[in-house]
Amino acid sequence: MSLPSTPAKKLGCFKVSSCKCIMKDGSGVINLKAMGDAEGFLGHLEHLPAEKMAGGVEMLVSFSPCLPFSQPEDLPGRNCSNVAACVAVRYHKLDRYIIQHISYGRHEGNEFHYNDSLKTLSVSYFVHDEWPLTVVHYHCNPNQSFSTMREQSLGAEGPLQIWVESPCACPNACAMGDLGLGTIFLIILSISAAAYFILGSCALRPLRSSSGVQMSPEHSVWCMLCYLCTESRPPPRPYTHLPQ
Repeated sequence: MSLPSTPAKKLGCFKVSSCKCIMKDGSGVINLKAMGDAEGFLGHLEHLPAEKMAGGVEMLVSFSPCLPFSQPEDLPGRNCSNVAACVAVRYHKLDRYIIQHISYGRHEGNEFHYNDSLKTLSVSYFVHDEWPLTVVHYHCNPNQSFSTMREQSLGAEGPLQIWVESPCACPNACAMGDLGLGTIFLIILSISAAAYFILGSCALRPLRSSSGVQMSPEHSVWCMLCYLCTESRPPPRPYTHLPQ
């Protein structure tokens, strides 16, 4: 007699947006928005080691896991406009420093790949080509209190690699970052609409007439509301005469 086989555990993380994915085994949600700072950056102008880099050349990388940014902010027509990753190359030429900004991927069209054995979510960011320019590896580390870029490197032919240690890379670890302004607005709108219909059904009384059903105010409800408002007000302080 053969025992029934147990269904195989579903692995991976299903992408629902450029900032969030849901674990296929039902263990929760990984939210990248909760990893950035107040401006959305996970790393801003961090030193970037690179292979075959000429002497006197310095490379700095900025990365935002969810919010697009632009560098430099005050230069129109810049190459790093609304990007997820940007590399600034700084070098000395003709007695002055020259800085060139290069886009290394956008949030639109990024791809999610989850490694269950390593507890790591790898996200690839593209520009226009089919090959990613940046691959960020978010490692689930519940022992950390905040997210940090542990290491970053740029190979001669491969993409920009970034390794991140974060408690928010663990499913459902940072669910509060999922509430945006739109979600809060919808919650307030739903509560207001429910209160409007409940109060309207209590404060109006249907009356049937020859022309149809009409709604008339329920005087007892409105009088009760006015009474409660007046009762909630603090009593006036007694007026006392000051001695002459």
